[in-house]
Amino acid sequence: QDVSQKEGPANFGFAIAVDESDPDLAWVVPGISDEIRVPVDQSLCVCRTSDGGKSWQALRAGLPQATSFDIVYRHAMCNSKNSIAFGTTTANVYLSDDYGDHWSCLTGNLAAIYSIEFA
Repeated sequence: QDVSQKEGPANFGFAIAVDESDPDLAWVVPGISDEIRVPVDQSLCVCRTSDGGKSWQALRAGLPQATSFDIVYRHAMCNSKNSIAFGTTTANVYLSDDYGDHWSCLTGNLAAIYSIEFA
């Protein structure tokens, strides 16, 4: 079932996290395409659906909105309760403790992030 957003940023993305208690609640970090792996309009966002992909909301608070080249691999995003974390190929780790409404960059001094999980 195609749940992509035809006229918005949640049209393509590798990393997706689904809420453990509500399968209609999910997050994705969109990119332009499989061939062009950069954020849409070089503006990093996380898109959230609460209706199983029928609609998507772009969440940008605390994420870079100009000349961003951050992209997220398949296993580099996870969630636990109200927290979501993702790591990027440009060595940034972002965390939200409010379902993705607001983001903080925890570090930018790592190597490319291929996987992330809550312990």
